[in-house]
Amino acid sequence: MIIPTIDTGLETLLRTELPLPETVGDVSFESPSGTWSAQLNRVTVNLFLFGVGRSAQQPRPPVDRDQNGQAQRRRPIPMLELHYLVSAWAGVVRDEHQLLGDVMACLLQSTALAPAHLPVALPAPVQLTIEPYDNSRAKDVWATVGGAIKPSFELVVTCAADSPAFDDLAPRVARIEALVGHLREPPPGADEADPAGRRG
Repeated sequence: MIIPTIDTGLETLLRTELPLPETVGDVSFESPSGTWSAQLNRVTVNLFLFGVGRSAQQPRPPVDRDQNGQAQRRRPIPMLELHYLVSAWAGVVRDEHQLLGDVMACLLQSTALAPAHLPVALPAPVQLTIEPYDNSRAKDVWATVGGAIKPSFELVVTCAADSPAFDDLAPRVARIEALVGHLREPPPGADEADPAGRRG
């Protein structure tokens, strides 16, 4: 669920801030292959998700709650990184450069996805970072998808993974009772034996 949620948030951000209404252009998450690009007939911003992994950031801490008198706990939530290759498609190179520049400016100004852009509430802020330029990395991605190399940049989205369900905890200790009983009497003469069992 988390990836479609982030996709929706990114599309909403771009359509709102560029702006890029649906009547003007598209926001696509398809692989930017040659077959895909040959079918385009509108201005398009492409965000191709090419990598997903665990982030080095610390997991979100566990959360306790009381649900109708039952103590519950949600386990720590790991943080994830989603890597998108962002490119612009407009048919004319100058228009593509303009669109790509506008998209980059929008994402540089937005260090986090506003909750209003997300279809559901998430347990942690969604961070946006544009990675430093890496020509070899971009070439590898374009070669993998089989498309012609275009100006592009890498967007990294850091977010919490899907929230696990709350688990019931054992009942709280309300009272401690001591159990008292009689000690068994030692057999006669036991106190006269030495530790090794020998008599003096």
